[in-house]
Order: sequence, then C-alpha cells, then structure tokens
Amino acid sequence: MSKYYITVNPHGGTKKGPKILSQVLPIFESNNAEVTIIETEYAGHAKDLAMDVDMTDYDGFCCIGGDGTMHEAINGLLKRKDRKRFPLGLITGGTGNSFMFDMNCLDPVDAVKRIIAGKRRFIDVLECNSKDDVYYAFNLVGWGMPTDINNLAEKMRWLGTQRYNVATLIEVMRNSKRFADLSIDGEIISDDFAFIIACNTIHVGKGMKMAPKAIIDDGLVDIIIVPKVNRLKLLKLFPKLFTGEHINSPELQYKQVNNFSIIPNENNKLNIDGELLGTTPVKVKVLKKEIEVLI
Repeated sequence: MSKYYITVNPHGGTKKGPKILSQVLPIFESNNAEVTIIETEYAGHAKDLAMDVDMTDYDGFCCIGGDGTMHEAINGLLKRKDRKRFPLGLITGGTGNSFMFDMNCLDPVDAVKRIIAGKRRFIDVLECNSKDDVYYAFNLVGWGMPTDINNLAEKMRWLGTQRYNVATLIEVMRNSKRFADLSIDGEIISDDFAFIIACNTIHVGKGMKMAPKAIIDDGLVDIIIVPKVNRLKLLKLFPKLFTGEHINSPELQYKQVNNFSIIPNENNKLNIDGELLGTTPVKVKVLKKEIEVLI
C-alpha cells in the first residue's frame, strides 16, 4: 500500500483546494493508497511542513495548489537540516499552473493518477544566492519590468484581473532606467535593460510561452535579455510572449546557460517563481536534476 501526505489550503477565496480534495480522495481510496491530509494555516506553511515532516513509510509529499505552493515545498525540502530527500507531487489547483502546463497535466484527476502510478522524474532547480538569502526556483527568476509590473499590480488589487494590464501600460510608459551588469558564464554585458528573465520551464504566468526552448532537466536555464527599447517596441513585444514569437525579435537575446549574475546600479526586488522575493545582486546556478517529482 502506498502512502502520501496531501496539503490543502482551506481558506482560499474560491475554496478551490477543498473542492479538488473531495474530487481526488476517492481515486486514492480506490487504489488502496493511504493519505494524511494537512490543512495549511498560513503563507509559507507548505515550506515549513516539507522542511520538518517525518517521511518514514511515506512515498511522497503532495500539495494541492499551483506554482507558488510547489515553490514552497521545494524550498522546504532543500533546506531540511537532515538533508533527507523524497518525491514531491503537485495536484493541479493554482491560478497560472506554469509547471503543470509544461507537464501537460492541468487536470487534478490526471495528476493524482500519475502520482498513484508511481510516475517519477528528476528536474533541475535554480539556486538563487540573493543579497538577503538563498532561494530555490523551479519556474523562473526575473528582474526589471515584469517585477515592477507585479509590484505595482499588487497595489492595484481593487482593479481585479485587469490590474496587470493597467500596471503593464504604466510601466511601459515610465520606461524606467535599469542599468546593470549581467554576467553569463563569465561574459559581462553592461546595459540599460528593460528586463531579464531566466526560465526553467517553457511557460510562466497565465500561459505565457516565455522560453519555448526550455527543457526542465537539461542542466541549463533559458535566459531572455531585453535591453531598453522605445515604448512602441515594448508594447508590440508583450503580446508575443504568449506565443513564443518574441524570441525572433531583434531587440532581445535568448541564451541557454548554466549560471548568471545580475548586479544592478540600484538594488531591487526579484521575481522568483512568480513571487516578489529576494533582492539583487543575485547569483544563479542550475542544479541539474536536483529534485524528484511525481508527475
């Protein structure tokens, strides 16, 4: 008999977590899989659980959620004092679901069937040595305009989902100066950048095909470098991010690298797996096939 932990957030605004749990529990039961359900009580609880949970006789630590929940579980796992490793499972229940988009597994029932079938694979992780702490990313590390857009959008939550579009227009019109040194495998690029985003997955956000060449276990991170361009070119570039066509734009560079650093003239926040975390300067390196996932 297999045995799993399942974390679920009972307090989400739409109560999506409990609904998904009631949908998938019969699948575990019909396959003689034993589950221990843990309700998360605060932001970061999944990280704390993955950091301390006793995995004796358990086959995996599974979470209902999206990229943010998976980020928490990975950071908890990789910061365990006992250095114990165990497989992580994600049951699709987030907003963007970039990782599960890549895994072609947007249905929570499908996710559970894969978990029970014992489907496993190792994936890369990005180790981010930030000014204030070490973070682990499995999706993206971003700096510049996308981070500023997220930051501004958080202050405009009263606009609902439209806040991201409004924030994007405002930041494009601001076209702020972002001077930095970007070091890629030892080569230094000094410029005024619009943004720099490094992806371990093809998709970011809600279906943006940011890094169409990304492979999640190749030991490389795909980095998109956009220097400062005029406002019209920026406005034309953003819609292409959803299709992957942006990589053909002469304004940007697309590289696949093992490590890089961002050292701006003025330090500011980073976007790590969709969350505003860490502060520049930051050094990032790929940890090849660092964790095992049930997928």
